[in-house]
Amino acid sequence: MELSTENAALWLAHNGIDAVEGHFTSLGGGVSNHVILAELPERRLVIKQSLARLRVAEEWLSERDRIFREAAAMRWLGPRMLGGRVPAVIVEDRENYAIAIEAAPAEALMWKTRLFNGILSLADAHAAGTLLGSMVAVSHGNPEAVVLFGDQTVFDQLRIDPYYRTTARRHPAHAQYFRRLIEESASRRFSLTHGDWSPKNLLTDGETMWVIDWEVIHYGDPAFDVGFLLNHLYLKSLALPQYRPALRDLATTALRAFEETRPPEAAWVTAAAAVHLPALLLARVNGKSPAEYLDESGRTEACRVALRAMDAGLQHPLEFFEL
Repeated sequence: MELSTENAALWLAHNGIDAVEGHFTSLGGGVSNHVILAELPERRLVIKQSLARLRVAEEWLSERDRIFREAAAMRWLGPRMLGGRVPAVIVEDRENYAIAIEAAPAEALMWKTRLFNGILSLADAHAAGTLLGSMVAVSHGNPEAVVLFGDQTVFDQLRIDPYYRTTARRHPAHAQYFRRLIEESASRRFSLTHGDWSPKNLLTDGETMWVIDWEVIHYGDPAFDVGFLLNHLYLKSLALPQYRPALRDLATTALRAFEETRPPEAAWVTAAAAVHLPALLLARVNGKSPAEYLDESGRTEACRVALRAMDAGLQHPLEFFEL
């Protein structure tokens, strides 16, 4: 059953939820899912169904059962993480690779939207860093987390291959940088790693931040998440040059909040994130998922900075903003 706004009420009814008076809106779901907002008389839900072939120009495939790992991650982390909220899972439909989860309040916007609207709140950045550090702290060395989320197949399908291997093929002079990074990162089985810690997956009303889109969750290298977040803030500085100093302040605040919350054993993560950063930046130009908001000058500058950073090496991730 391919879910849509037309049959979502029927699907919810089949799963024990009366939705006759519901209002349904397609949220698109990015490239990897169907996502529908269900506004019912007494609550709001998000319905999500995973796709086997992602909606991009190049062929990009992934296991559809990643949706159930996402549900498991929200159940496991919901009562454990500090500094914000993880949606509760309401329905899990294994036949149709779909779930329904608690929706954030209507007032909550993607942090990405707030940034592009010029709302550059240090509180938002602090919440993003605190939540990330909390996830690392509660999962580091946890044997249950290792068992539940130890498989990295989907992370490889949705991140390592389309971001790192694809970009390496397009930049053969720097292929060794990517090969070494992939090997080093794969060897770090340290804590839960979200895999998509991006402002589009952090929703906030200015008070509470919600973390969504857990489909790439795995037990692995948390430096990937730190690099991923800082890379997105840097990308925004290319698209919004008038806010560059403020975005650097947001990156500084998020990183400081992470470092204040992460376990002592994770002191190495900041330096490791600096190695991920150039690869992630170049991947958002020449990988399978280019940043849609960069114009030609932004893409050119991103390539210049990424390649320079790979050649020179970064001692600290915030040096990125000075290149």
